[in-house]
Amino acid sequence: MGQLGSYTEDDVLQLARKTYDTGTASFGPDLRRAALLIIDMQDEFVRPGWAPCWVPEATRIIPRIAAVLAAARRAGTPVIHTAFADTHAFRDRPKSGAFMPNRYPGEPADGLCVTPRFPAELTPRSEEILILKPSYGAFYDTPLDTILRNLERDTVIVTGTMTNLCCSTTARQAYERGYFVVFGSDVTATNDAEIQAAEIRTQRYGFSRVLSGVEITNLLDGLSA
Repeated sequence: MGQLGSYTEDDVLQLARKTYDTGTASFGPDLRRAALLIIDMQDEFVRPGWAPCWVPEATRIIPRIAAVLAAARRAGTPVIHTAFADTHAFRDRPKSGAFMPNRYPGEPADGLCVTPRFPAELTPRSEEILILKPSYGAFYDTPLDTILRNLERDTVIVTGTMTNLCCSTTARQAYERGYFVVFGSDVTATNDAEIQAAEIRTQRYGFSRVLSGVEITNLLDGLSA
């Protein structure tokens, strides 16, 4: 193995499996040039029993994200929150969205919410940015790319929910725009443990440097030290 033309099927499958499981992006990361993204940690997803799209695991990770958020604030790292909300009277939503099976009974036909609400631990401060987005990815039809470039940030730290939809789409969009992506393995959450594991493996394989919340917090605390 190692020469062009000499790979067996078992060779390439073993190589892929190893990369999914233990591969590590070789960039830093340099969090001096990072912004923290907290994706959609709003009541619809985190308030127990409040909406059919509640993600119980997202509720459980609030303390972990709060620890990362506190470290970012200590380090002076820009913090950007996102939420689904009433943007342009819901006229900017992808047209096919209403036909997706994850539109559960009891949700508004046009979208998730009108005024986003957040748990106390993750409520945006006045100096922090809140982006209201019309779809999964935080770059789609929002000023996020412009904001990051004006802040001179080339790295994003992705936390929040849902891992396989909004978080992963945001990570992919960031990657394709030339950003370095740090993806939180246990500060992201979705509604199925197998899907969570699969998406973390996918991010590790092709899009992001995957780190735990503690690892991210330690790196941020290193900046403030």
